[in-house]
Amino acid sequence: MIRIDKQFSIFLDNRPGMLSRTCQALAREAVNILALSISDTVDHAVIRMVTNDAKKAGKILQTLHATVHERDVVMMDVPNRPGTMAEIAQKLAAAGINLEYAYCTASASQEHGTMVLRTNDVEETINALS
Repeated sequence: MIRIDKQFSIFLDNRPGMLSRTCQALAREAVNILALSISDTVDHAVIRMVTNDAKKAGKILQTLHATVHERDVVMMDVPNRPGTMAEIAQKLAAAGINLEYAYCTASASQEHGTMVLRTNDVEETINALS
């Protein structure tokens, strides 16, 4: 499965409790986090997440008084085997698509994982990878 999803980039103070507060606010409204990536800087953390309900999540995140950006990303199931990322990167390069960032997960026992890709052209990314 390959699709375009909404991803939120949330800029929070880099201090204890900020992620907890954010996740609890989503959980109270039954919003499930499907994908999550956290990067830190000296002053703040950037939390990137995809949820099961982008519209509801967006409203909740705005109430937290954080800076929030919404972007389209490609979310796809991928085989959990060596070379998968190499194949994806090669297809994107051949199509002239720049991969800005990606994150994924799978455990050793899973046959498939889920990957989130942010590229300069999500529509063309789907065409290149389909």
